[in-house]
Parts: sequence; structure tokens; C-alpha cells
Amino acid sequence: MSLTEIQRQGERALELLGGEPDDATLRRFLHGLPGVDAVGLEQRAAALGTRSIKTSSKAWALDRIISLIDLTTLEGADTPGKVRSLVAKALNPDAGDPTCPRVAAVCVYGDMVPYAVAALGAAHGDPDDGLVSVAAVATAFPSGRASLEIKLADTADAVAHGADEIDMVIDRGAFLAGRYGLVFEQIARVKQACRRADGSYASLKVILETGELNTYDNVKRASWLAIIAGGDFIKTSTGKVSPAATLPVTLLMLEVVRDWHRLTGERIGVKPAGGIRTSKDAIKYVVTVAETVGVEWLQPHLFRFGASSLLNDVLRQRQKITTGHYAGADYVTID
Repeated sequence: MSLTEIQRQGERALELLGGEPDDATLRRFLHGLPGVDAVGLEQRAAALGTRSIKTSSKAWALDRIISLIDLTTLEGADTPGKVRSLVAKALNPDAGDPTCPRVAAVCVYGDMVPYAVAALGAAHGDPDDGLVSVAAVATAFPSGRASLEIKLADTADAVAHGADEIDMVIDRGAFLAGRYGLVFEQIARVKQACRRADGSYASLKVILETGELNTYDNVKRASWLAIIAGGDFIKTSTGKVSPAATLPVTLLMLEVVRDWHRLTGERIGVKPAGGIRTSKDAIKYVVTVAETVGVEWLQPHLFRFGASSLLNDVLRQRQKITTGHYAGADYVTID
């Protein structure tokens, strides 16, 4: 994304809001959105979750899921060695099958970015081109409890060390208190901090932490706010709060990006993260994406799974299609 595109986003936000993005203007817009029919939303999600797919389609879906995974390690005990091991798995998920696709990205804390970049080497780049990106969590992840100056420095440092994507957390306390202008400003300022030396921008994923937003209406409002403020992706969760990703919440967020696309022609990505551990569950998300925004959204710059354990189950399911039987857990590497 270029500076001109960023400026165009800002102009579109002002036009849509009909004024400056302060608390009053944002409240008028966000609280003027149609309310969410919770029963209807959950019924639609449940119906989509029961769809069955043929074996040939399942093989395609499993490969596509792998190519959409942000393989993640976000632990206080992370080390450069663990990051190098994560990268090795990202590049070659199934050592016994060279046809297995790579994942989209590795997601790490900011101080681990240089190790991820170095380990990827020539394979570091755009996952739409078959390469692997480096995503960094920032802005005092997972709580978001830090000053704006620290959040901006955190972001800029990760970008300077080679992060292609920044996963930021919103200030949920400010959002729930109705301080929408503050949340808007922080997202917009973090987006500016994603600027690289060459004038391009790292992609910005805005984590809503939907498990703390309490209502579907709040999830809808936070999704619109994140997009208007300049987010390239809206992401459900840090994975540190329960509940994390759920199918109804992801469906709602997909409906928001569908409506944004109809309004502006711009495509925004969605990333469910946390709690998606099996291929069966991941396929439900793939079906939901295809039925809500279209199959064209099933590409790395528009949809991701944030996961650490999902990949192993997908690999075992993939091996079953090939060999006719399940491989033991020890046939895949332990993350």
C-alpha cells in the first residue's frame, strides 16, 4: 500500500462519516448501523457448519487451509531456535511430501522478527507469490495497555526489522467506554507507523479481541471502526482470551467486509485466530468464507487462520487422503 492509497482511505473515511472522526461523529455512525440479529446470525453459522464436501473438494480445501495459516508462536519462553524451527516447518510442513504447500506467514513477537527474516532467507516475501511473510504482534500485545508512543515505537521497530505484517490490538477499554475517537486515532497512527523506508506499508491486522466485546453489535461496530481507520485486516482475537474465534463472530465480520466492498469496492481481509485446532473446524470457516464473500477471498491477502496447532491436524487429514489411513501424531513435527 502506498502513501497515496493511505490518503485516499482517509478521505473516504471522512466522506463516509460526514465529519471528523471524533467521539460524537463516530458514535452517530456506529450506533446508526443496523443491529445484529443474534439468533439469525447463529442459525446461519450453524447451517454453514453442517455443509459436507466431497473428497476431491476436501483435498483442495486442506491445501488451501495450509496456504492460509499464520503459523504462530507467542510465548514468553520463545527463543531464536524455536523461531528457526517454526520457519523450517512453515517452509516444509510435511517433510515426506514436497507437494505440500507452504503456510502464508510466521507470526512472532517483535523481538523475534530478525530471526524469522534470517531463517526464511530467499523464501521471505509475499505469500500470494508462494513465499512466506513475517507477521509481528505489536502495540503491547495482548493487553494493549501501553501509551500510544510505546505502541508506535513497537510497531516501527518490527517493521524496520523486516515485518511484512503487523497484528495490533485495539484498546478494548476505550472502545467499551465509547471513546471511539481514541481507538480510531490509535489505529490510524499505528497504520502510519507501518510505513517502510521505501514509502510502502506493512499490512495492518487489527485485533478486536471479540471475547471481551460482549455483544455482536459491539463486534460489528468495532469491525467498521477498524476498517474506517485504515486496517487492512480485521482479526478476531489474540488467542489469549476465551472465547477466541467463533464461527458466528467470523461470519459477522465477513458480512462487514462484504458490505464495505459493496460500498467502496475495497477488499478487506479477515483473520479468525485462537481455538481453531482441527481441519474439520477449519473447513467450516472455508465454507463460510466462500458462501459469504466468495471463493476469491480465500487467498493470503484476504483471509488467514491464526493458529499454532491446526497445521498438524490438517497434515494428518491430508496424509489420510493420500494413503488411506491416519498417520500417528509422531508422524508430524511437534510445534
